[in-house]
Amino acid sequence: MTTGQIDPRYGDATATAPPWADVERLLTDAQLYWITTVRADGRPHAVPLVGVWHDGAFAFCTGADEQKARNLDGNPHVAVTTGSTGAHGWDSGRDVVVEGVAVRVTDPGELQVLADAWYAKYGEDWHFAVRGDEFVELSSSGGATGGGARVYRVPPDKVLLFGGPHGQTRYRP
Repeated sequence: MTTGQIDPRYGDATATAPPWADVERLLTDAQLYWITTVRADGRPHAVPLVGVWHDGAFAFCTGADEQKARNLDGNPHVAVTTGSTGAHGWDSGRDVVVEGVAVRVTDPGELQVLADAWYAKYGEDWHFAVRGDEFVELSSSGGATGGGARVYRVPPDKVLLFGGPHGQTRYRP
């Protein structure tokens, strides 16, 4: 990503934009994200989910019958958000928005790398194996617990960071 550009309309134009490494750390360390997809009729659909920031992109999974998957079949544009503002107040936390196009991951080798990343981050709570071109969740005994989940990566087209004296900072590849 390039150096962040502070939007002077929403913050102190003399502030220093946080380095991209700080933004990536927020994306990597987050435990929960929100994803917004677009329904066929144009309405937004926003839900919380787990995921991993890996190799410069956000990765998530969803069942083929879930609303997210149906939305992505028609329109792959998404916004992914995470942050720490919450109850801490707007001036003490950091919130991140990643905008991009969700691309389905089907290569077994790439899927295994992502399954390993999920396990490293979440442990047994989100332990996946690769079956064909999907994830299957594993039980603590190692057996599959249900149907498959499609895996997607969202390389960022634009990232916005909110909070602190910089207010709003934009990063682009």
